[in-house]
Amino acid sequence: MTVQPTQGGAHAVDAGRLWAGGAATAIVAALVAVVGILLARGLFDIAILAPEGEGVWGDADTARYALFCGLAALVATGLLHLLLISTPRPLRFFSWIITLATCAAAAAPFLADGSTASQFATAVINLVVGIAIGGLLSGSARAAMRDRRTAR
Repeated sequence: MTVQPTQGGAHAVDAGRLWAGGAATAIVAALVAVVGILLARGLFDIAILAPEGEGVWGDADTARYALFCGLAALVATGLLHLLLISTPRPLRFFSWIITLATCAAAAAPFLADGSTASQFATAVINLVVGIAIGGLLSGSARAAMRDRRTAR
């Protein structure tokens, strides 16, 4: 099956390759969230996303949080695809957007009620998820872009 590259700027984008990277990034983001929660709850005994009585795995909020992290990676993939086909210097714009969104996600726990330890642990998890999404998708974009002159 031949994938027709999407034309944009000076580069052609292999959408299939980009979205495969986005799907893999979504899995990684969800797993980063789960591992972060396991470390916070199991190793550091911080009640994050569930009361202490819920154990190391927490409750349904743990799965929901992981799913939202995966969904964030897919939304970021869609944004990246749009930037790749429509803007000059798409990776620079993407880096700025992901950096600012990650900063907002890391600051958000401090606006909610909870212990300082829980807020800090959630902020660190959000930060690591954002770094993973930004780094992995930037690499996927580089792999999915081809010089338009050689893509024909």
